[in-house]
Amino acid sequence: MSIEEIELKSWIRDIPDFPEKGIIFRDITPALLNGGIFRKICDSLVERYSGAGIDKIAGIESRGFFFSAVLSYRLGKGLIPLRKPGKLPFKTVSESYSLEYGKASLEMHTDAVKKGERILIVDDLLATGGTAAAAAKLIERQGGIVDELLFIIELSGLNGASKLDGRRYFSLISY
Repeated sequence: MSIEEIELKSWIRDIPDFPEKGIIFRDITPALLNGGIFRKICDSLVERYSGAGIDKIAGIESRGFFFSAVLSYRLGKGLIPLRKPGKLPFKTVSESYSLEYGKASLEMHTDAVKKGERILIVDDLLATGGTAAAAAKLIERQGGIVDELLFIIELSGLNGASKLDGRRYFSLISY
C-alpha cells in the first residue's frame, strides 16, 4: 500500500521561524499522530525495501528512529542507532557536520557495521544534506556499503542531495 504525495503533504505542518528565524520547519508530527497515515507511510517503505538485499538499517536521531525501527522490525534486519554525542554506551566513531543553523555530530558504535554489509540510512528530512552525508561517512568508515538513503521529506531548494556525493537516495515527498 503506498501513500500519495498529496495525501502525505496534507499531514505535514509548516512551523515558521523554527528552530530560528527564517527557517520553515516541516513537522511530521500530525502524520505520526494519525495511525492510518503512519501505517500507510510505513507500509509504503516496507514495500519499497522488501527483497532489496539490505543487511541493516541505520536510523538517524531522532525522527529517523520512528521509521528505521518499523523497517527493521518488518524486514527482520538489524537496527543501527546513529546518535548525538555521548548517548551511546560503548566505543564509538564520530562524524561532525554543518547544519543550516549550526554544527553537530553523529556517533555510532564501532561494532555496528561489518565490512561489506549493505546499509539503508533513514531520516525524516533531507535539507542541506550535512546530517545524511555524515551518516554515510560513518557507515563507510566502518566498511559498510550505503545501499540507499531514505527520507520522508526532501527540501529540494536547499540542494542537500549534492552533499550525498552521488549516493542513491529516495524521498516520499519533496518541497
